[in-house]
This record gives sequence, structure tokens and C-alpha cells, in this order.
Amino acid sequence: MADSEQVIKQTKWGMVVDIDRCTGCQACVVACQAENNVPINTESVVDEQRGQYWIRIERYWEGEYPDVKARFIPVMCQHCGNAPCEPVCPVYATYHTSDGLNAQVYNRCIGTRYCANNCPWNVRFFNYWDPPNRIPETLRNQLNPDVTVRSKGIMEKCTFCVQRIRRAERTAKGDGRTVQDGEFQPACAQACPTNTLVFGNLKDEGGKAAQLAADRRHYRMLENLGTDPAVIYLKKVDPNYDETADTHG
Repeated sequence: MADSEQVIKQTKWGMVVDIDRCTGCQACVVACQAENNVPINTESVVDEQRGQYWIRIERYWEGEYPDVKARFIPVMCQHCGNAPCEPVCPVYATYHTSDGLNAQVYNRCIGTRYCANNCPWNVRFFNYWDPPNRIPETLRNQLNPDVTVRSKGIMEKCTFCVQRIRRAERTAKGDGRTVQDGEFQPACAQACPTNTLVFGNLKDEGGKAAQLAADRRHYRMLENLGTDPAVIYLKKVDPNYDETADTHG
């Protein structure tokens, strides 16, 4: 087996989201928008139900009035190992890579929206607009040249900033080594002020992401569907929890 093939088989990119740390600041949303050329969601676009967010912050309320607290959950493409969006695509625009990513080939997509209809997390979006209609001319110079500017008629979603992954892999290959844990981060994780988002190789037992994924608080969103998401959430810490009373180790 070639060295590159061996490295790929030892890699499964994933993310751990610690709900206990999230403050709902939405720095990850802004960073994702800037890094991946996601169009600006103006009020009129949102009113038309045509907004696009590669990552969003879901808010819910916990407790009874007046003791009510806001809780926040970052939600992005779950990069499922058994993704329900993949088998329904008639042109194979969405597929699973050998290193655990749910990839999207934009120039192959014909916008059937079958993948969005089959996604339980509602994290795929149909692009209704050409770039000139959504990105002001004054902001076009800040577009990321490493990421294509998508046109209308296609589906798009979170890619775990695949351009950063591939750049790190090329650099590591040129140096004759493997990608080191923490060598790079997706834009959302890099911008998070509370380190809620931790990205890494889930097969690297010494990596931070893999270690957090094994935390006793871990769970996957809608895990009962059997889609094997690569995004793992850590439950919010219960201040009244008595660890000595836990009989499950």
C-alpha cells in the first residue's frame, strides 16, 4: 500500500462541540462566511426564506420562568459516515471521501435539492442568487481566492474548510511527514473565543479532538438515525451532578 493511501486510511476528520462552552456569540458564523465566500444574508433575503448559513447557532430555552436560561448549539453539516444525502443525488455531486468528509462537487450539481430534502439537520442550502446580486461590489476584493464563488442553481454546505485541510496535507507531504494535531483549524474553530469547537483527526488517539470525543458527556445529534456523524457534541455540565453516584464508570 502506498504511503499516501495508508495516511488516508488513518484519517477521519471530525469536530467536537462542547455545548458547555458556547456563549452564542456567532463568531463562528461570521468567520465561516468570510472564509468560504458565503453571501451576506440581508433582511429581504431572510424574509424570503432564502438565507444561507454553513454553520448556524440554534437557541433554545431551559427552565421555567423566571429561572430561564438561553442555551446554544452550533449546527453545521454533520459529515455523516452513512450520509442520507449521498445516495439520493442523481449526479453524484455529493459523495464521501476516504478521509471522512462529505464532499460537494459544485460544477456537477444540478440543484435538484434531493440532498436537502433528505438531510435531517437542514444544513444544505439552495443558492438562489448569482454573486453580483448577493455580494456588494465594495466587498468583492475580500473574497477568498482559495474558495470558488458559487452561482445560483446549486446546493452548498459546510466543508470543514476543505481548502485548509488540503493545504495542510500538501505542506506535510512536501515535508515528508503527516499532518500534526492542531496544525490547522477550520475558520469556525479558529474564531471561537471559548474553544467550543475542536477539529482534528478522530482516529488519532493522541489528538485533542479524539480525546474529547471519548469524553463521558459525548453524544451525536439524532444518533438514533444511524448516520454516523463526524460531529460529536459534549453535553452541558449539570452543576447538580454527583459524580460519586455514577455507577457507570
